[in-house]
Amino acid sequence: MHQADKAVLRLAIGLGLAVLAAYGLALPAPFLVCVMAVIVLCKPGPPISFLKAVVIALVLAALLAAGVLMVPILENYALTGVLLTGAVLYGLFFWGLRSGNPLTMILLISFLLIPVVGVADQALIHMIIAPIAVGIGIGALVNGVSHAFFPDNSGLTKKGGALPVINRETASWIALRGTLVVIPVFVLALTNPSFYLAAIMKTVALGQQAGSTNARSAGRELVGSTLMGGWLAALVWIGLSLWPNLWMLILWMVAAALWTGARLFGVKITVFPPSFWSNALITMLILLGPAIEDSANGKDVFKASATRICLFVGIALYAWGMVWVLERWHASRSET
Repeated sequence: MHQADKAVLRLAIGLGLAVLAAYGLALPAPFLVCVMAVIVLCKPGPPISFLKAVVIALVLAALLAAGVLMVPILENYALTGVLLTGAVLYGLFFWGLRSGNPLTMILLISFLLIPVVGVADQALIHMIIAPIAVGIGIGALVNGVSHAFFPDNSGLTKKGGALPVINRETASWIALRGTLVVIPVFVLALTNPSFYLAAIMKTVALGQQAGSTNARSAGRELVGSTLMGGWLAALVWIGLSLWPNLWMLILWMVAAALWTGARLFGVKITVFPPSFWSNALITMLILLGPAIEDSANGKDVFKASATRICLFVGIALYAWGMVWVLERWHASRSET
């Protein structure tokens, strides 16, 4: 079996198990479990070593603690809190680019969600920490077991090979772009956490994606992947509405993971980079998860989903505009 085929199967099986655990056990914010598992399973190459796993776990724990400490700062000294948040985001983006660690998105999401939820109600913080831990655990477990049976000897699974080494100057510039994409939505989320919670995760994905693209292709990749995620969410919702139960949800999620995974890992060659397909899959999850919760609570699913899609497209357009403005500014400075 080819390494890319194994990666697709890992992604599909891992997402299926995450859906079973999150929705079967009625965990809080179940879609967050699925997002975390997908981020881990989209990591190219063999699973991380035990030492790296310990380091990442310690960094994650420190960021969660820092997120809790940010809550009183944001409540009492809003400008200082936002500036500190921007500094931490810049540091995380920079570290992720220099180290080449694809799990940076987990650290970014974890750090941002805690203060946003804490500003609304500090008692809800544990409802965010639990899904993060479960999702990472499921992704790591599936990755480890899969590699034990189907070892990845090549060290490469995604189309395009190993990630290139990024110098400090380029990493600093890309980190600034990513931070400027994320911060405005973070500020909006503080004003209405329940409405913008899913938007935070979408914006982090766009922030990382914006760092790996240029102004010419940003529109197609940022907006296109958002629309693709919305289309996938609509298809899964239509399929689920035919027979709404947990097992059908798992099967439809697995089918979506197989379809996007084949393109993500290069089994089926497309004109879009892997980041396009991983962003589309994550967008599908953070659109579909709240829609399922809206349905269970008796809310108007179509109205709420349309609002979220418009919000996500608006965020993608903003990210595209930010990349275009910063690219032109950077080019003008280089010429002088």
